[in-house]
Amino acid sequence: MKKKYIVPSKDKKDWVDFTREMGSITAKDDDFLKTYQGTYKGRKLDLHGYSLDDANKIVKKFIIESFNKNYKKILIVTGKGSRSKSFDNPYVSENLSVLKNSVPEYIKNDENLNSIISKISQADRKEGGDGAISIFLRDKKKL
Repeated sequence: MKKKYIVPSKDKKDWVDFTREMGSITAKDDDFLKTYQGTYKGRKLDLHGYSLDDANKIVKKFIIESFNKNYKKILIVTGKGSRSKSFDNPYVSENLSVLKNSVPEYIKNDENLNSIISKISQADRKEGGDGAISIFLRDKKKL
């Protein structure tokens, strides 16, 4: 017979404290435009977990909003695509990282976004390297 595990009172207290603070936790969809602080000290958007269609909509909104708030550089994390489920789809190459390759193309082909972007490049290694892109925005006052 298995012995019943008795939860220590400290663990119970920690759990109760944690669940009380859960009201401040938001879903990723509700908080995707949040400014993150970490290695990169600027505006950052993480697209992990988004479909291509949703990612493109979010990226466009993020870039326009960043431009309107006078940001000069933003970072978009697409991921490298190493855990993608593309092998399940016979019409998609297993070597293709969908967001990594498609998001920059979407940006380059959107005339509205092109008018406010001065440069798109792969992010520095410390900012995400192959799994992220840096976008430099034009000066709002000069347009």
